[in-house]
Amino acid sequence: MTDGAASTGRARVFSGMQPSGAVHLGNLLGALTGWVTLQEDADCVYSVVDLHAITAPDDHDPALLRQRTLDLAAALLGVGVDPARSTLFVQSHVREHAELAWLFNCVATFGELGRMPQFKDKSAGRDASVSVGLFDYPVLQTADILLYHATKVPVGEDQRHHIELARDIGQRFNHRFGEVFTLPTAILPPVAARVMDLQEPTRKMSKSASSEKGVVFILDEPDAVAAKFRSAVTDSDGEVRVDRAAKPGVTNLLEILAATTSRTVEQAADEHAASGYGALKTAVAEAVIAFLAPIRARSLELAADQAELERILADGAARAREIAAPTLERARLAMGLLPPA
Repeated sequence: MTDGAASTGRARVFSGMQPSGAVHLGNLLGALTGWVTLQEDADCVYSVVDLHAITAPDDHDPALLRQRTLDLAAALLGVGVDPARSTLFVQSHVREHAELAWLFNCVATFGELGRMPQFKDKSAGRDASVSVGLFDYPVLQTADILLYHATKVPVGEDQRHHIELARDIGQRFNHRFGEVFTLPTAILPPVAARVMDLQEPTRKMSKSASSEKGVVFILDEPDAVAAKFRSAVTDSDGEVRVDRAAKPGVTNLLEILAATTSRTVEQAADEHAASGYGALKTAVAEAVIAFLAPIRARSLELAADQAELERILADGAARAREIAAPTLERARLAMGLLPPA
């Protein structure tokens, strides 16, 4: 890859995911399927962002973090991130991320970081005990993106303000010190579904759910997947139709069915309009099991070969540094830092 992907005329995409637990169906359909699709037309840089994962020290287990980092890398490869077409690496293996974040700390302001919604949510009621890392998280995220001259960053609606901040910091740097950074644009993933919890269908599927019965993980055994869909919450009127407000559970099932069978939600609803909820749940479970089967097999295969997994990540980090190192050096020089001898 070249700086800004200029030689290919293709967009440069950056995205990252924290190794905070097992990948679930919401991650897969809401983001990762889009990552795979973007590889067709863009130079993609994807990272397991382990530095972001240590911003909550009260939930930090070093051995678990190492294992989750490897597990997430295996899952990303299993989903279809192709190291021959994309750069996949572990964030902490490319030291330029941390150094550029410090340079940006001297450009970002306390006020704009304090206004970030996610910091407000996560720090509510415990301001004095929140890590500086959690407060500074968006600056490191800005470094992640701007290091690679990403022009497009796939995000959900709740992350758009982070991309706006990255643009603000990058523009401020360029104005003060000269044109160094490309300003990114937030995009919705080309394939995305809003997957809700099977037990609480008004809440997004999440690793932090109150019960794992509502969360389908990509490594779940087929019997476990089927059981989770059998117990999925619906409603009492028995009518299969799309209505997120009045029928969130049924609508969630239809959207999952559509996303895993390459149909529209309306097509899925029409096909099952005369079905009962039991038949619908069975159809969704079968579709999800079939959809996950090759992903699960490949992820487990890679997870079992740690040496190969580490080789892929080392190669990805070396390729990432080919872009990141000269970007950081230009930023250092622009700010007036003395070059090393």
